[in-house]
Amino acid sequence: MNNCFVLLSATLLLSGASTAFAASSVDLTVQGIITPSACTPSLSSGGVVDHGKISAKDLKPNDYTLLNDHTLQMSITCDAPTLLALQGVDNRGDAIDPMSGYGLGLVDGKKLGFYTLALANATSNGTAISVLESSDSGLTWRENTPGDVMPVTYLASFGDRSTGSWAPTPVQNLTSDMKVQTILGPTAGMNLANEIPILGSATYEVKYL
Repeated sequence: MNNCFVLLSATLLLSGASTAFAASSVDLTVQGIITPSACTPSLSSGGVVDHGKISAKDLKPNDYTLLNDHTLQMSITCDAPTLLALQGVDNRGDAIDPMSGYGLGLVDGKKLGFYTLALANATSNGTAISVLESSDSGLTWRENTPGDVMPVTYLASFGDRSTGSWAPTPVQNLTSDMKVQTILGPTAGMNLANEIPILGSATYEVKYL
C-alpha cells in the first residue's frame, strides 16, 4: 500500500426523453495513512559503482561484455519496527533489458547496456531474514533465490513464512548486500572513437506497507 492514493469517481447520466437533470457534481475522495515510523536507507560508497576506464578493444563487437561485479552494503534504519518494501526506479530508462536491468546511456542513439541489482545476505537486528519479491504490487510474495536479479518492476521486501505463506515482517535495523552487475551491449555499429561515459542512475524508494 502506497503512502497516499487518490480515488476519483464520476457518474454522468444523460436522458433525452426525460425532463430530469443529472446532478452537476462529482465526488473526490482523498485518503491515506500517516505512519508514525520513518525509515532511512543508505548505501556504502555513497551508492557509487565506478568501473574506471575500460578499453574499447576489450569490448565484444557481437556479444555482451560483463564487467566486474560490485557489492554494496545497503542499510535501512527505522524509528520502530516497520513493514516496508523497496521499489527500484530507473532514472534513465534506456536499458537494453528494461525488465531486469537499469540503463547506462546511449551511444549515437544506441543503448550502451544495462546493470542489474540483486539483494542477498539480509539481516534484521543481526538475525538472518529472507529477501522477498512481489510481481503484483505486494498482493502476493515469494522468496527471492539468494543472489537472483531483482526485476525492476518487482517490489522487494524482507520476511518469512511463519504465517504459512511468504510475507514481509516488520524491520527496524536491516542490512543487505546489493550486488551490482554491469553488462555492455555489442559494440558493432557504435562510434567508439572518443571516450564514452557509462552513466547509470537508479533510485531505490522505501514504500510503507
